[in-house]
Amino acid sequence: MEIFDLIIIGGGQSALACGYFLRRAKLKYIILDDQKLGGGAWQHGWDSLTLFSPAQQSTLPGWMMPKSQNAYPSKAEVLDYLAAYQNRYGIEIQHEVKVENVRKEDNIFILTSNQRDYRSRTIISATGTCQKPYIPDIPGRDLFEGQQLHSSAYANADTFKGKDVVIVGGGNSGAQILAEVSKVATTVWAVEKIPQFLPDDVDGRVLFDVASAKYHAMKEGKEFNTGEYNIGNIVMVPPVKEARSRGVLISRETFKSINENGVVWPDGSVQLFDVMIWCTGFGFATDHLKGLGIIRQRGKADCDGTRSVDVEGLWLVGYGSFTGFASATLIGVGRSARQTVNEITAYLNTA
Repeated sequence: MEIFDLIIIGGGQSALACGYFLRRAKLKYIILDDQKLGGGAWQHGWDSLTLFSPAQQSTLPGWMMPKSQNAYPSKAEVLDYLAAYQNRYGIEIQHEVKVENVRKEDNIFILTSNQRDYRSRTIISATGTCQKPYIPDIPGRDLFEGQQLHSSAYANADTFKGKDVVIVGGGNSGAQILAEVSKVATTVWAVEKIPQFLPDDVDGRVLFDVASAKYHAMKEGKEFNTGEYNIGNIVMVPPVKEARSRGVLISRETFKSINENGVVWPDGSVQLFDVMIWCTGFGFATDHLKGLGIIRQRGKADCDGTRSVDVEGLWLVGYGSFTGFASATLIGVGRSARQTVNEITAYLNTA
């Protein structure tokens, strides 16, 4: 049975960044992805989705994203860039291979998939979050007879024309989808906490610089106050600014329960809705690693950098803060990818 030096599970931006650094590593590796096409999570974003940063601040290692026609690159432009990046560096991905379970026997990982079993000395899990949408367990949610969808399934507002829509969640996706749907429907924005908005001139580029400064300060044991540049605040991209000008960026405390036709607010009043759009975030798509016994709450695993603390030979890349600073961003994943490939190469040379 063929044994690889490395198998990467997932074919999105994190896998491409790892593939870039693997060009010089001289390892026998493959990338397995369960999607039909390339582009990872960007395939599933809504139609009008854009980055928060200009193209030059949204780049994978080695090759800058071409300048956008707009202030921020669109979903289509990002997908084009990822496809061109893959071709430029000759990164091969085997598509429609869903890894269902990973186990380890005699220092070799055995990956069970919908195609066949694979064996490898090391593993990079790079499956992100898109396939683990999170919806809170609010009483009565299963009773609602209208339409419910998570932001991961939202494409555009066309089907909601003339309807009453409640949009749940106070983050960037909630604000952007509210901005779009409110043009064609009657909307209510339900949030747990009052949304905080960044200054108009602050975008992902500024947030990355501030977060970088905080990251380096923390490494040195220093305190760092991000002030008004809280990375969790809403970025005022053009559609959100336009919504503000229409007076629709108004939120209210989220409901306490749901019934067949709508929601029950904290004061006991009932409001009817046709549609609920849940902009409530994601867990981590790590179900394939459950057989290793390392998965914690919402799909997290304990890591030192990107290296698994519990399973030798396993790395996790691109899941966010628990796998490295800014590792879930295009510009940030390069650092994690380089570190991971260096560690894997050293590990295999000494194994």
